[in-house]
Amino acid sequence: MGAASARPRRALAPAALVVLLVAIPAAAAQAPRTLRLDLAHSGDARGERFALERVVAEPLSWPGDPARGIDDTNLGKYRFEVVERASQRRLFARGFASIYGEWETTDEAQAIERAFGESLRFPTPPGPVRVAILKRDRANDFREIWSVVVDPDDVEVERSAPPSAGALIVLRDSGPPAAKVDLLLLGDGYTAEGRAKCEADLARLAGVLFESEPFRARAGDFNVRGLCPAAAAPGISRPSEGLHLRSPAGATYDAFRSERYLLSFDNRAWRDLASQAPYEALVLVTNSRTYGGGGIYGQFATVAADSAWAPYILVHEFGHHFAALADEYYTSDVAYRSAAARVEPWEPNVTALLDPARLKWRDLVLPGTPLPTPWGKAAFEERSRAIQAERRRLRAERRPEAEMDRLFEAERAHEEAALGAEPWAGRVGAFEGANYEALGYFRPQADCIMFTRDRVPFCAVCRRAIERVIDSLAAPPAP
Repeated sequence: MGAASARPRRALAPAALVVLLVAIPAAAAQAPRTLRLDLAHSGDARGERFALERVVAEPLSWPGDPARGIDDTNLGKYRFEVVERASQRRLFARGFASIYGEWETTDEAQAIERAFGESLRFPTPPGPVRVAILKRDRANDFREIWSVVVDPDDVEVERSAPPSAGALIVLRDSGPPAAKVDLLLLGDGYTAEGRAKCEADLARLAGVLFESEPFRARAGDFNVRGLCPAAAAPGISRPSEGLHLRSPAGATYDAFRSERYLLSFDNRAWRDLASQAPYEALVLVTNSRTYGGGGIYGQFATVAADSAWAPYILVHEFGHHFAALADEYYTSDVAYRSAAARVEPWEPNVTALLDPARLKWRDLVLPGTPLPTPWGKAAFEERSRAIQAERRRLRAERRPEAEMDRLFEAERAHEEAALGAEPWAGRVGAFEGANYEALGYFRPQADCIMFTRDRVPFCAVCRRAIERVIDSLAAPPAP
């Protein structure tokens, strides 16, 4: 979820699409297949549990470099580790976030238990392994909370072919999957007759992403592919409007009862579809116009393809999904409860500023910049409250989406002028108001695509965080 807009960007021309059947490159044929653990993650605000649903041998090889299996970015609310039983050698480790990890912070989690599907993917090991899930404690240190032993040769490992997602669309081919970041755009809510629109939407949105820095400069580190599984009917679910559809990937508005939050709760469905392409990052592109999106670190990002704000939504939500960037806004309605205690967030772009001398982006702060950094906070909040009230009225009265677009355009024009005129605009500092909290949490710059819909780029801190993840997944260039 988020709030900030990007400049209109040049889209890739649909004519540039290359459509291929799914195939494993010869160079990748020797790589291990991808093994996937499908889990049920359940509980409430008082505790959580995991249960193994199935182990799946996906049809394609592992897309990453098996020699770079240990994630050292220290990102994610959770982390999983794969340890070889015979040698006790750690083979693989990745940080991640989850839908459950967000849901447990909502009011609903105080009242009932729920379960959500999740998956862990890693290269198929040579023998039995212990897979452990770790979670951050109150000090943000990882502690093991669950484990299971998995034998990749077990007869119960699911090896059947998944339901077809159709022909693979190649949008950007920069090299072997193991040496690149492999991004998959998965269409949802497109019928077979609407495939041409799906292909055009995926190409357009891929072009949007790579017009944004640092993705533009690092485009050569990415492969981008698309899939357009056929839906029985066009569109996706929007329960608040009484619309319920079984789209192939299960995308739906109204996640956590937030009308703009767009997620999929059908983990098995979208995982089986996505398994037919190499991917390390994934965007669900929905055939819908109502403003909506979402981003879960290490899981997926979502974007409503036909929203007037799709360029902003895609880039903002991909920041969440790809680099674990936190929301920097704090005046919009969200489903999450306020944190009980102020601790330093693990996300790279927000801080509690417990010790200004040890600010995690201190090296980017120019001499003479005050910490905290003053800005026109009170006036910003007053106008934001008025915008939120009008937004709620428009939704309650079910006004046309064009009216919501005009409201956002007026808000953007005002904020671009006001934030751009701040005395410390363009400087890295510590601006109070971030992480859904008006007080006690700070963002790096006055404006950023993680803060507003304004036509601004990622701030310097966010750009550095994104580049660090790219570096962790893409092979360094040959000397």
